[in-house]
Amino acid sequence: MITSFFKKSKSINFIIVFLISLLAIVIGKLLRVEEGFSFGLLGKLLGTVLIVFASILLLNFIVNKNNLSQNDSLSIFLFSLFLLLFTQSTIYFNILISNFFVLLALRRLMSLRTRKNIKEKLFDAAFWIAVASLFYFWSILFFALVILSLVLFSDGNLRHWIVPFLGVLAVFVLSTATSIIIYNTYFGFITETYNISLDFSVYNSVSYLIAITLLFSFGAWSSFFYLNNIKKKKKAFRASFTTIIFAVIIAFLIILIVPNKNGSEFLFLFAPLAIVITNYLEIIKEKWFKELFLGILIVVPFVVLML
Repeated sequence: MITSFFKKSKSINFIIVFLISLLAIVIGKLLRVEEGFSFGLLGKLLGTVLIVFASILLLNFIVNKNNLSQNDSLSIFLFSLFLLLFTQSTIYFNILISNFFVLLALRRLMSLRTRKNIKEKLFDAAFWIAVASLFYFWSILFFALVILSLVLFSDGNLRHWIVPFLGVLAVFVLSTATSIIIYNTYFGFITETYNISLDFSVYNSVSYLIAITLLFSFGAWSSFFYLNNIKKKKKAFRASFTTIIFAVIIAFLIILIVPNKNGSEFLFLFAPLAIVITNYLEIIKEKWFKELFLGILIVVPFVVLML
C-alpha cells in the first residue's frame, strides 16, 4: 500500500516530501541553536529550506529525466526520510550548498548518454564539483565521477579528457581573483584544513548507531541487488546506473575520512543511496516484504527523534 501510493509523481507526494524535509530542517536548526529567535536565524532557516527544496526538485529531475526509476517519487521520499534520520545534515549551510552543486554536476554527467555537447557537459560537471569543493573541500572526490564518465560515455577523444581539468582551472582562477579583490591575498577562499581522520567516537550514541546501522545495512543489501540488476537495464542507461553506485562509494569514502565528523557528512550519501534503494524496492516481488522494508525506513527516523 505504501509503495503503491508513491507509484506516480503526484502533487500530494511532493507535499509530503516537503513537509518531512521541513520537519528535519526545523528540528536541525531550531533545537540545536543556543541563541534565541532573531531575524538572522529566520534568514538562515529560510535559506536552508530553499536549498533543501531545490535539491529535492533537482534529484527528482535527475531520476525522471534519466529513467533511474519507474517514474515515481519514491527516491525523493527516501531522501527526505534520510534528512529526518540525520537532522544534523540540515544544520551546516555550506555542506547543503556543496551537495546541491554535486547534484548539478551529476545532472550534467547523466546527460552524457545522449552523446550531444559532450565537451560542454564535461566542463560544467567539473566546474560544479570544483565550486562544491569551495564550500566543502572533500566533495572534490566526486571529480572521480567525471573521470568515470569519460571512460563510460566518451568516444576516446583526447580533448574530452582535457576539458574537465579546464573546468577546475576556471574555478581556481575565478576564486583566486575574487580572493585578491576581497581578502587582498591569493588564497583567502581557503578556510578549512584538509586533514583526514578515522576517529568515529562522535557516532558513539544510540541515535547515531541506530541511524547508521539502518542506512548502511539497508544500503548494502539494496546495492547488492542493484549491481546484479544493472545488466538488465537498457544498454543506453547502464552507464548512468553505474555512475550512481560509484557516487555511493565516493560518499561513503567521504564519511570515512572527513576530519570533523558531526553527521552532516552523510548528506552526500542520501541522493545516490535513495536511487539505489528505490531500484531495489521496484524489483521486490513479495509485496509484504516490500511494505515491511519501506515501513522500517519510515518508522525508524521518527523513533530516532524521540531518543
